[in-house]
This record gives sequence, C-alpha cells and structure tokens, in this order.
Amino acid sequence: MVKKIILDCDPGHDDALALTMAVASPKIELLAVTTSAGNQTPDKTLNNAMRMLTLLHREDIPVAQGNQTPLVKPLETAPEVHGKTGLDGADLPEPDFAVQEIPAIELIAKTLRESSDKVTLVVTGPMTNAALFLRVYPDLAKEKIDQIVFMGGAMGLGNWRPSVEFNIFVDPEAAKIVMNFGIPLVMAPLNVTHKAQILKNEIEEIGKINNPVAHAFYGLLNFFEQYHENPKWGLKGAPLHDPCTIAWLIDPEMFETDWMNVDVETQGDLTRGETVCDYYLLTGKPANTEVLLGIDREKFIKLIMDTMKSFN
Repeated sequence: MVKKIILDCDPGHDDALALTMAVASPKIELLAVTTSAGNQTPDKTLNNAMRMLTLLHREDIPVAQGNQTPLVKPLETAPEVHGKTGLDGADLPEPDFAVQEIPAIELIAKTLRESSDKVTLVVTGPMTNAALFLRVYPDLAKEKIDQIVFMGGAMGLGNWRPSVEFNIFVDPEAAKIVMNFGIPLVMAPLNVTHKAQILKNEIEEIGKINNPVAHAFYGLLNFFEQYHENPKWGLKGAPLHDPCTIAWLIDPEMFETDWMNVDVETQGDLTRGETVCDYYLLTGKPANTEVLLGIDREKFIKLIMDTMKSFN
C-alpha cells in the first residue's frame, strides 16, 4: 500500500536525500513539503527545498514555509555541518515555481483535509511546525494523521551537547508538545542513524551514476562527509540521519526497533533537549514511541543506490 506523507524538513544534506527518496519510491506519495529553520536559516532551508524539487522535476508538490524561530529559544543553526547555503557541495538549479502563499501549518491542514486516507507526518528538522499544527488543529491531527515519523533525539550520546541531538536541541519545547500529544510516534535517533553510514567508496559509486540527481548528490555527500571525518565521532563515513525515516516507511524490515516511552527534558542545565527514553520501563508511563535502534546497512545503501539510478 502506498503511504501518503507530508515532509516537514530543514534541508540540509540529509533532508535533501530523504526528500529525494520519498519522491523516487513507488511506495510513497509525497503530498506536500513544509520547511523549518534548523540546519540553516528559514529562507535558506525554504530555498533548498525548492531547489531540490526543481532538480527532481516535481514542481507539482506544494511547498510552504514554516515558523521563522523556535517556540521559545533563539534560533541556532549548523553552518559548520551544512555550509553557507545549507546545501553546499553541488550547483543546484534555481527554483522555477512559487512557494505557497500560506504558512506551513495551513498547508498541512489543507493537505490533510483533501486526503481521503490518513497521512504520515515525517519530520526531519526541529519540530516547531509540527507542534504549532498540533496546537492549532488538534482535532484534525487526531482524525487525519496516522503517525509522526521523526529523525531526532538519542538514547545516550548526543551530537550537539553531550546527551542532546541537534534537531531536538533547536526546539525542545516543540518536541515535548509532539511527544506528549498522543499520536503514534516513530523515532530515528542517533543510535540508528550513526549506523546508517555511507562510506567514501559508496559515494564514489554514486559519482559513476550518470544522471543530474546522482551528480548533485555526489557533490553534496562529499561535502557532508568532510565534517564527519573528525576522529572524535568514531565514524567511517557520513551518517545519513534523515533518510532513515523514509527508509523505515519503505522497508521497516530493514530496522530493529523497540517500543518505549520517550519524553524531552526542557529544564536541565546540562540536558535541555535530551530525549529521555524509558528503555527499562522505569517510569510506568505507557510506551508512545517505536524507537529505531538497529539497521541493515547494506540494504539501506542499496536503497540509496536504487534511488539514484531511478533518475536515469
């Protein structure tokens, strides 16, 4: 069965790949794209989503811009990871279609109302738009959102603070709203995304695929990989965080998962933005999240290669 999705993202190299996988897969129908600020500033992430859809010749997919800032704290971005544009490493076409004249939460509402089936909301950036939507349209959300699949958080080690992952760090209050709303959640934390690495020789293989999309990703992934060469990460390649959400929707058998209660710390001096995963059922709170913990990396890389070749 084809899964209908709305992708809320902050492109970002790995968001761009998640978007491309969603467009390419016959198992997914991408109904709309909304953008948040995170990997770069709001205007840059919006422009990047538009440039990617122009590259993919999917100007028919509506795009709307979301909140300019997190709910409470000032915006922090990650130019050291994603470069000045947010998608450094490739010459992407300028957008040749218009942004929707409504904000992100209105496009989400419109898309849900127009869909006869329930829709999965995929969030690969900070959860600001998702939280606002749930606050403004709680009944529509409960009626029409099947699940929220998100990349964010970590059980243990973080990548922005010792125990805090970047997407949740940018807007912890928003994440807390989403996780306590009551819609089924699927979480792709760093525990699984750090296993979803693409190695240098595999990026070289993408470089040999002869189409404009693969050429763009050859440049994008080479740029993205450089940041992760720092020995402190203990990585062999580049972790493809956001694509894990789409890969799970396409082939959940690729992953090992566990159900648990997940909440977000919004107060801690050292731990603000930490996802608190109740692995050992210590709180007595009901499980609200299916957490991805393991991945068949070879299958995952094959899916990415097949995605690239599908644009031949």
